[in-house]
Amino acid sequence: MTSDTQAEAGTPEGQGPVEISPELADKLEEKRKDLFEKFEIRDEFPQEVLTEAEKRTEDIQQEIQDEVDEREDLREMTTWTTDPVDAQDFDDALSIEERDDEYVLWVHIADVTHYVNPETNMWEEAVERANTVYLPAYTMHMLPPVLAETVCSLVPNEDRLAHTVEMHLDKENLGYENIEIYKSVINSDERLTYTQAERRIDDEDADLHEENKLAFELADKMHEQRKEEGSLVLNPRRDRAHTIIEECMLKANKAVTHTLMWDRGVEAMYRVHPQPSPDEWGEALQEIQDLNGVSVPGSKWDDPRQAVNATLEESPDRQLDKIQWAVMKVMPRARYMNDPFGGHHALNFEIYGHFTSPIRRLSDLINHWIVYTNDVPEDLVALCDRASDKQADAEACEREYKQFLEEVGLDAAAVNNRGLEVVEE
Repeated sequence: MTSDTQAEAGTPEGQGPVEISPELADKLEEKRKDLFEKFEIRDEFPQEVLTEAEKRTEDIQQEIQDEVDEREDLREMTTWTTDPVDAQDFDDALSIEERDDEYVLWVHIADVTHYVNPETNMWEEAVERANTVYLPAYTMHMLPPVLAETVCSLVPNEDRLAHTVEMHLDKENLGYENIEIYKSVINSDERLTYTQAERRIDDEDADLHEENKLAFELADKMHEQRKEEGSLVLNPRRDRAHTIIEECMLKANKAVTHTLMWDRGVEAMYRVHPQPSPDEWGEALQEIQDLNGVSVPGSKWDDPRQAVNATLEESPDRQLDKIQWAVMKVMPRARYMNDPFGGHHALNFEIYGHFTSPIRRLSDLINHWIVYTNDVPEDLVALCDRASDKQADAEACEREYKQFLEEVGLDAAAVNNRGLEVVEE
C-alpha cells in the first residue's frame, strides 16, 4: 500500500461507494426526473450539440501547435492543478514565484471560449443550462463532457490552451501592482488531489513541495487580510490545500473584474450581493448567541461579519452548521448584474465577478468572451437574469434531492463523497 493509497483510505473516498438496491436506484431515478421537470433542468444534450463537441476534440494537438505563436508560451513554467479526488475536469491551474519585493501568481483557466463561442450550438446550450448542476452522485453538465473532460481539461503533461491571469502582488499589502490577462499555452506538471497537495506542503523531498508551501504562505496571508478587512468566512475549518485554491481563485476573479470595470469600463457579469438589514443581522446574531456553548464577542457586535467570523473560530464543531444556517437565513441571494454597483457584501469586495470556472458557470464563460473580445453581448442583462435564476433552480433542486435521500435512509453527505453502487440483493 503506497502512502498515497493509505492517505486516501482515511478519507471518505477510501471507504468505497454507498451500496443501494436496484429498487432504491429506480426510486432515485424517478425522483430526479420529477425534479428536472419541476426546475426545467436538461439531463440530455441535443444530438447536434454532442456532434459539434466531438468534432471540436479532433486533431487537437495540431490545433494547439498552430496556436502557440499567437499566445504566451508558458509550457516551461512549473504549473499544477489541485482538485477533489473524483474530479472529471481540471479547469484551473497555478504557478507561483516569490521575488525580492513581490509575489507573482499565475492562475491559468481552461480557454473554453476557444471552443465554445456565440456562433456554436454549444454556446446556445450553455445559455439554456446556465450552470452545471451537482446532485450527490449525479451531475448535469453545462458543457458536453466529451469537451470539458478532454481539450478543456488541464491534464498533466499535455499542452493545453489557457486564459491566464498574471498578478504581481505587493509583498507588504498584497495589493495588485500589475494585472495582465492573456491567452496562453501551458503544460501542467502534475494533477494533485487535495489530500496530496496537503501533504506536499510538509514533505520537503516531494515534487512541488516548495511551490505548494509558497502558495499556502501567500494564500494564508490573503485569507487573514480578507478577514481583517471584513470578509465573511463561513467555513473557518478549511485545510491548507483548500485555502490555497479558494484564495487564489478569489484573487484572480477580483483581478479580472477590476480590470473590466476600472481599466476598460465595460459591462460584464458582475456578482452583486446585497446586505441584510440591521434588524436581520441582529436576529441572526441573537440566534447564534442563544446556541449552547456559543458566545458572540461583545466587541464585535457592531460589525456582524467580524462577529460571525470570531464566533465560528471559537465555537464547538457541533454548532458550526447551526451558526452557518442562522447567517444563511438572513442573507439575500447574490445575483449577476451588468453593473457592479452595490458590491459583494459577504466578501466585502466593492467589485466582484466570476472568471475561474467557465466549464461549469455561464457567467465565467461570458466574462471570458468579454475579456478576450472586449465585446459585450447585446442581451447581457437577460443573460445575467438567466444565470441568477438557473442558479437558484439548481440550489433548490439539490436541496430537495438531498432531503429525499435522507427520507429513503441515505446519508446525503456520504453519497456525495463516496458515490453510489447498485448491488443485487
